[in-house]
Amino acid sequence: MPDRTWITILGLGNLLQRDEGFGIHALHALQAHLSQVEGVQCLDGGTLGLSLLPLVEDSHCLLVLDAIDAGKSPGTLIELCGEQVPCNSAQNLSEHQVGFQEVLALARFRGQLPERMHFIGAQPQDLSAGLELSPPLQAAIHRVVRRAEIVVQSWRLPRTDH
Repeated sequence: MPDRTWITILGLGNLLQRDEGFGIHALHALQAHLSQVEGVQCLDGGTLGLSLLPLVEDSHCLLVLDAIDAGKSPGTLIELCGEQVPCNSAQNLSEHQVGFQEVLALARFRGQLPERMHFIGAQPQDLSAGLELSPPLQAAIHRVVRRAEIVVQSWRLPRTDH
């Protein structure tokens, strides 16, 4: 297997549809905290769908930031990890995720899923056209950044299972 990137943090979303751009806004906020951390790459995945397959397959640990529709109150923090992350389009988390879930399904089929996967997001309120997040999602940014920092730190701790 080729060398893999240790930790990839991927922001997903569409910045032109208010809360749908949450993952990108969260990624930008998180980048300020992780700019000096070695072995971590932060990438804006936008709505690229299947174009993200090589990135996913090259990652050892994958943290995805996104607006996640779980039918909760707007701004509710939502986390999925490991086997909780749906790797098929039968369980859509957001509008653009059909493409990303197909990426995960294809990576699984090819035996190239990251060893660790974690999704962190917030329940959207407003997906209409616009550039700004709704107040509940704007307020959720700091909670998502904090959770992402904790996840990244846990992945960077020395492994004891070797």
